[in-house]
Amino acid sequence: MPGRFEAPTLEAGKMDRRAWLIGSGLCVLGRAAFGAPSAPSLAMMAREGGVVLIRHTSTEPGVGDPPGFILGQCSSQRNLSEAGRAEAIGIGAWFSQHGLQPRAVLSSQWCRCQDTARLAFGRYEDWPALNSTFSTQDQQAPQLQMLRRRLRQLPSGALEVWVTHQVIMTGLTGAYPAMGEGFLVDAGGTLRARGLMRSGS
Repeated sequence: MPGRFEAPTLEAGKMDRRAWLIGSGLCVLGRAAFGAPSAPSLAMMAREGGVVLIRHTSTEPGVGDPPGFILGQCSSQRNLSEAGRAEAIGIGAWFSQHGLQPRAVLSSQWCRCQDTARLAFGRYEDWPALNSTFSTQDQQAPQLQMLRRRLRQLPSGALEVWVTHQVIMTGLTGAYPAMGEGFLVDAGGTLRARGLMRSGS
């Protein structure tokens, strides 16, 4: 597995109206299927193990990344807003509040994901399988295969955190996450709980 955290890196593409409408529909369907976000349920079930997938927290305005962005160059990407940075810190506080200690924190190589992981947990490892496939759809199937393989190999009771993008979380679970939302999935990839993780919730 590539590099450990000590730097940041982020995603690409432009969303057309059709894609935006599809995403909006997924959002409605996802919330209808799983109900309102429930952080307490997420915390309770995470104690049993699994993976908490986290979509990066709030960003500066825009969709995807500017044309010609460079993966290892944060200044060329769409990054976290000040609100998003505060949200990421709040996620870390939420994990501490509930006594949840992930054995690993893995991140997409996009800067907004790395910064979310760093601000929340103070550590992360890059994992390209979590990278956005927004503009590289041919990569989604092999990346999801890698995610499912690691899920199946997760020891019973172990907890990991994977910080990634909407397109990956939706591809794996069929549900649409808000920025900063967490999905708890089990070894079979089933979505067991979801919630916006805020300190005090």
